[in-house]
Amino acid sequence: MPPLLKKVKDFYLLIDRAMVNKNDEDLNFRLADSIQTGFTEGEGYCIIEVPGKKRETFSDKFELDGISFEEPSVNLFSFNNPFGACKRCEGFGHVLGIDEDLVFPDKSLSVYEGAIAPWRSEKMQKWAEPLLKNGIKFDFPIHRSYSDLDEKEKALLWEGNKYFDGLNDFFNYLESKTHKIQYRVMLSRYRGRTTCPDCRGTRLRKDASYVKIDGKSIVDLVLMPISKGIEFFNRIKLSSHEKQVGGRILKEISSRLNYLDRVGLGYLTLNRVSSTLSGGEYQRIRLATSLGSALVGSMYILDEPSIGLHPRDTRKLVSVLEDLRNIGNTVIVVEHEEEVMRAADQIIDIGPDAGAHGGQLIFQGSIEEMKDENVSHTSRYLHGAEGISVPKRRRAWHDFVEIKGARENNLNNLTVKFPLNTLCMITGVSGSGKSTLVKKILYPALKKLHGNMGEFTGRYDGVGGLLGKISQVEFVDQNPIGKSSRSNPVTYVKAYDAIRNLYSEQPLAKARAYKPGNFSFNIEGGRCEICQGEGVVTVEMQFMADIHLKCEGCNGKRFKQEILDVIYKDKNITDVLDMTIDESLKFFGDKPKIFEKLKPLADVGLGYIKLGQSSNSLSGGEAQRVKLASFLGKGSSEAKDHILFIFDEPTTGLHFHDIKKLLTALNALVEQGNSVIVIEHNMDMIKCADWIIDMGPEGGDGGGNVTFEGVPEDLVKLKNNYTASFLKDKL
Repeated sequence: MPPLLKKVKDFYLLIDRAMVNKNDEDLNFRLADSIQTGFTEGEGYCIIEVPGKKRETFSDKFELDGISFEEPSVNLFSFNNPFGACKRCEGFGHVLGIDEDLVFPDKSLSVYEGAIAPWRSEKMQKWAEPLLKNGIKFDFPIHRSYSDLDEKEKALLWEGNKYFDGLNDFFNYLESKTHKIQYRVMLSRYRGRTTCPDCRGTRLRKDASYVKIDGKSIVDLVLMPISKGIEFFNRIKLSSHEKQVGGRILKEISSRLNYLDRVGLGYLTLNRVSSTLSGGEYQRIRLATSLGSALVGSMYILDEPSIGLHPRDTRKLVSVLEDLRNIGNTVIVVEHEEEVMRAADQIIDIGPDAGAHGGQLIFQGSIEEMKDENVSHTSRYLHGAEGISVPKRRRAWHDFVEIKGARENNLNNLTVKFPLNTLCMITGVSGSGKSTLVKKILYPALKKLHGNMGEFTGRYDGVGGLLGKISQVEFVDQNPIGKSSRSNPVTYVKAYDAIRNLYSEQPLAKARAYKPGNFSFNIEGGRCEICQGEGVVTVEMQFMADIHLKCEGCNGKRFKQEILDVIYKDKNITDVLDMTIDESLKFFGDKPKIFEKLKPLADVGLGYIKLGQSSNSLSGGEAQRVKLASFLGKGSSEAKDHILFIFDEPTTGLHFHDIKKLLTALNALVEQGNSVIVIEHNMDMIKCADWIIDMGPEGGDGGGNVTFEGVPEDLVKLKNNYTASFLKDKL
């Protein structure tokens, strides 16, 4: 380089110079072209100088204060794209970090009382001393419980200040000493699966939050409940240019969010993971998607969309379905919820009973016309001829199980007593925290006390009450019975063992030396070996759905012909498996061992299903009632055991008539000396409870509190309580 150039500090390249004339269009194009060349050659920078007046530096880079940012694109705001996913957690939302609940295991303690677990030891107490001595200088409440501190005070404990080193510094110190085993062990005690600090669990890269509209980033928006998101978009302030650019987009966003709110999902956040949604929530999201598309002339078929909905939210759902109809669509709903039926233009009633006793069109017309017919259970319940009566007395209780400091999801540090030897209902609007309290805290906590360590437990402080009284905890869900298609009602309730013994005692069976195992379709001996007792042969179709064909060897009867030769009351073993529960009760009326095992199935309203019906063909509600029947069938033989049963909306898919039978069965469990806890929205069930724990008052951030504990008669006295307002009519 020549010596002259070495002394030059800044080196500029002159691209163009011209006399400015605003009316010269050719000059304007020429200057625009020159400026673009300047940006290109200057790697994003261009200088424009008016001689003798001023010099301005321009940049076409996406930057501010010397910091360069990624140019916004669709992929920048998508965690499903590697470009937009958080770099720290790789788009999962969680990292292995320091778990706040392990650092503060008892949130009822203050810092002075030792709330910070790693600073309790004699050696590590030196970290707490500066905070305790100097807390008064920066107005920190060292005597206030951790749970009562506000967010700024909690953050200060982690970040520290000039008076003391915070928890972040403490754990960084431990990290620097990990060559010593005692520090590695101590660090491992406080590590857990925590929310990613960079993306706050949103799974988006950190710089996506730098782009803001009206002061809010996409991270802020997806962490809001949908109801608050609607408020934001309704009052968003934009310039006239921004409104032109985003007007159509804003209209689409507001429309979709409003539909989600109208189907009762306003409490969810947009960041909610789909795997944590209930079946009803998932179905309503799909409904909102259809509504958002604003189709006309379409037919919508919905299968019980009211699942998981409080009556308050059911009214919202009905208004949405009416809107679908009003814009020119046909809406067909399979439903048992009274509110939805009363809103229907046309009711098609199938019956008169279930299974073999049903399948007929009983009525078609409006609900007013149904009043005159009075031909079915539906019409009789809707018009008061039949009903579920309020119990004459409520069971008193003394023993209880207590959950202390429950704070998972939206629960606000609750302490709740669950009574024993009663029928207890957990109520509240959708999203109020019922399932979190019972399914994520109470059930797994009690299971762990009984030796089952496999369940994930939500955050809570402890369990109290008369725990020794409970010998077993059973969560009766709607998952399929058994683990294969071979499982069926008769095997699940243990009635098939007695039936096989009966057939092995018949004269022909004795003559041929048949054992009970010969009458089993699960083991070799008497079953058809071509289909291995399935009755069907499965043909695998590689990339298409498998085909199931009736077995040609046994013609779908599951057994060899010689086994079918054994007859009892003119029926072979296959004929018995093809019977309904009601038919089998008449058939085995003189065989107490078999009759007593099968009768609970009829008692819970399953008299129409077949003994050998595959578990794959049972609905979730039917599977749940088969499980309930199996416990009822154990009866007094296990009366010395006290089992705590937990049911999650057992009325799902049930008609009024079946709910009446279900209530009888649940009360039978209590009468046997057990306890029953039910998460429920159905008012006919709730009015029959011995004790009610109502959650709310709203869903999501507006919930998580116990609004009432007591008997139904006291609940209806409350004002501004959603459950109370709907329960009044039932009492």
